[in-house]
Amino acid sequence: MKIAVTYDNGNVFQHFGRTENFKVYEVEDGLVVSSEVMNSNGVGHEALAWLLKDCAIDVLICGGMGQGAQDALAEAGIEVCAGAEGNTDEAVAAYLAGELVNTGVNCDHHDHEHGHDHDHDHGCSPQDCAGCAGCGGQSFEPFYFFEGTNVGKRVKVHYRGTFDDGTQFDASYDRNMPLEFVCGVGDMIRGFDRAVAEMAVGDIINVHLEPEEAYGMPNPNMVITVPKAAIHGLDDVEAGDKVMLQDELGRPFDALVTAMDDENITFDCNHEMAGKALNFTIEMLEIN
Repeated sequence: MKIAVTYDNGNVFQHFGRTENFKVYEVEDGLVVSSEVMNSNGVGHEALAWLLKDCAIDVLICGGMGQGAQDALAEAGIEVCAGAEGNTDEAVAAYLAGELVNTGVNCDHHDHEHGHDHDHDHGCSPQDCAGCAGCGGQSFEPFYFFEGTNVGKRVKVHYRGTFDDGTQFDASYDRNMPLEFVCGVGDMIRGFDRAVAEMAVGDIINVHLEPEEAYGMPNPNMVITVPKAAIHGLDDVEAGDKVMLQDELGRPFDALVTAMDDENITFDCNHEMAGKALNFTIEMLEIN
């Protein structure tokens, strides 16, 4: 097992989205066998989740964390223990002893020191934030998840997506609306992102993505049961219905009602594509 802790001069750094370093602990049979400090390469916010996943991190211990970061870590399959403080070695020891309590989302905004909202779920890519001195109070080079001819460039593609049985689930062709994104910065699911990294204008390719390269496997922590009294406006829903909920910051997200009784209702908040293999036909239209 590998545990990463937000790190600053021996202590747990208190702002996950702005941490410059992690201390990574290798654990075997409940004991720490090695540790090293890893630089975050200037990545911030939800993009850190995929950096940690690529490093095979199983558990993250941190101080403050917002809802967007927690959602991204859950999607990446990384267990989170937020609210830690003090010496990082002691925090890991407390976690391994079962004494470290996860406080969950404990930060209203990823940066309490500037007014504009750089939430990566709402239009600001990691590359955009890389040049913003407000995010962390400094500018830094953009972080790319892999190398390729098109990495760091804005590309425009058409695509058609199908399941393994041939059923189409989405197609930009049908809407006549090509998809634009910056390659390599985490704007897209990783398998799709990697697939376009070496394409040239006019190329058409077919790719098959296992769940790990698409929307990941379902995370049991994303299945939640809450009292009916805490949820308003869902009086007529039944098991199997899809509903839209809001997080602590008022941002909407989709959920599937999986069970309910007189007192409680259970939601599966995993992405509806979680656990599914996907196939894409991708046509490169422009590279800027």
